[in-house]
Amino acid sequence: MPFEVPPLPYDYNALEKSIDEQTMRLHHDKHHAAYVTNLNAALEKAPQQQSHTVEQILRHIQDVPEAVRTAVRNNGGGHANHSMFWNIMSPGGGGEPGGPLGQAINSAFGNLNTFKEQFNDAGVKRFGSGWAWLVRDSSGALKIISTANQDSPLMEGLFPVMGNDVWEHAYYLRYQNRRADYLKAWWDVVNWKEIASRFENFKDHMNKAEGR
Repeated sequence: MPFEVPPLPYDYNALEKSIDEQTMRLHHDKHHAAYVTNLNAALEKAPQQQSHTVEQILRHIQDVPEAVRTAVRNNGGGHANHSMFWNIMSPGGGGEPGGPLGQAINSAFGNLNTFKEQFNDAGVKRFGSGWAWLVRDSSGALKIISTANQDSPLMEGLFPVMGNDVWEHAYYLRYQNRRADYLKAWWDVVNWKEIASRFENFKDHMNKAEGR
């Protein structure tokens, strides 16, 4: 506290094959920044929460005072979700996951193409704004879910291995109303190395989120 917007790990135009520079600038510098500003403002009224990480706050969202809980849920979720989002993309992304992550995807979904189809379907069918997610539950099993608005899987005791933002501000300048086209193009910038790290270290991440 106060929380800050993390810098992009690449240039604004680095993901041009899937996401245009103007969208990246607006998404990172305006939308993400607004979530952080509003989160910090809300937490001024909840000083007992200020020593916690945003992941800890979201995991224990019911502990946040009711007067600011909705603001913290929306803006804290926006901050956590986007902080992950920037890192699971890369200008050298795409391809296929290997190692334990690749094996787990094949085991859970049959093959990578089926996984992508189911993940994209979750994104297409999310009504209004929200996210499509690949999560691990407490047993480590992989599942595809979607959440509304900026809700985080952490609030349901799930760990977000990867997620794609399907709010219109994430894709509208290039893709207009063609969310499905955006979802398909997004795989060309997916950073499987970072996602594999999140997959393999999910217990450490969840333990930190649980810690108060």
